Amino acid sequence: MRRVLTERADAVSALAEVFREHGYEGASLSLLSKATGLGKGSLYNFFPGGKEEMMEAVLADIDSWFATTIFAPLEQAQDPAAAVTSMIEDVTAYFRSGRRVCLVGCIGLNSSGATFAIRIRSYFARWISALVQCLETAGVPTSPAEQIAEEVVSGIQGAIVLARALGDDAAFLRIIHRQHSTLLDAIARMPPQSA
Repeated sequence: MRRVLTERADAVSALAEVFREHGYEGASLSLLSKATGLGKGSLYNFFPGGKEEMMEAVLADIDSWFATTIFAPLEQAQDPAAAVTSMIEDVTAYFRSGRRVCLVGCIGLNSSGATFAIRIRSYFARWISALVQCLETAGVPTSPAEQIAEEVVSGIQGAIVLARALGDDAAFLRIIHRQHSTLLDAIARMPPQSA
């Protein structure tokens, strides 16, 4: 039996999965209605701005999860090695070991990306910045920290695409493991910080 959605927030995860599977352009109101169990009128009641407002709500939800679970712990890391390990574990679980596409990345690549460009840019910029901050806390100089952070974020995104394209979840896990090693190696090369 389908759960009855009584609040706007209840619909967001169902909407996200439709956008992940069909993209922004391919996510018809019929598909969105079916996934949420809401009639089109109820969808518009919750989201008067239509599909664009639905996508904004989904992106805000993703941003909130990443801000809380990924970005803030990196930015406030007392133990950088533990923070990057936690990031890798959480990202692996979030993308379900490569089986779940990165909606932010997908939207950024297609024509609807222009509509959501500021939010997409902010997501990737904050992730890179948070990693840089964590690496700097470990003593990694800014320039190499920026390079490593860009490579790690692009490696994670590329791993998702490659795993989906090849139908090989193990490829995602291998690449994620290498990104984790890159981060830990950079941290380990730094002399211990004096208290």
